[in-house]
Amino acid sequence: MSKGISKPALPTLTERDLREQIRDLCKLFGWQFWFCWTSLHSPRGMTDLILCRPPRLIFAELKSDTGKLTASQQEWADLLRACLGVEYYCWKPSDFQEIVSKLR
Repeated sequence: MSKGISKPALPTLTERDLREQIRDLCKLFGWQFWFCWTSLHSPRGMTDLILCRPPRLIFAELKSDTGKLTASQQEWADLLRACLGVEYYCWKPSDFQEIVSKLR
């Protein structure tokens, strides 16, 4: 690239875009996929996704690359990490290769 010409920015993936990519991976690799359409009347903090392919059970919170967990999300993360046999992840678009690896 010549000096003074900037490289175009890649489009930013939203949490919804990431969720749909993960849904596609779940179909490809045989996982059951659950997400809450709207959490309007639900207690705060529960994960965005629950994925199951026995013997594995994954709870996943989705964030933008700059997103951070709220206090209630962190509380759920700590509880889920303390449960034997349960996997908990907070995934961002930049984690996509790791996500593929975990679901393969």
